[in-house]
Amino acid sequence: MAGITLEQFEVEVTVACAASPAVMGVSVIVSGVTFMCLRAYFAEGVFADAFYNEATDKTSFALIRKGQRILGADNTGGWHWHPFEDPESHMPVEGAVRFAEFLNHAASCLSLDP
Repeated sequence: MAGITLEQFEVEVTVACAASPAVMGVSVIVSGVTFMCLRAYFAEGVFADAFYNEATDKTSFALIRKGQRILGADNTGGWHWHPFEDPESHMPVEGAVRFAEFLNHAASCLSLDP
């Protein structure tokens, strides 16, 4: 996500949410001068948070169910996934994970796990 503005991040997240049939809505949870967190709502009690800090270039995505992260991706220490099968582990990846990619993966994981 290197070098994007908060406004560009917000557009990327909201466009991805609008294109996803699994997302029921999206809202800004918190924002400040250099950071923003948006939430994409899936089914009851399931949501994805998208966080970006423009000053530190830190980005994180987390799929939450019942207060627990069940899938994640972030760039702390290099881009990596926290896979659905073991969300506490790290799977390094080449290049940035885009929010649209994260949403597609989240929707696929939710359809496999009732």
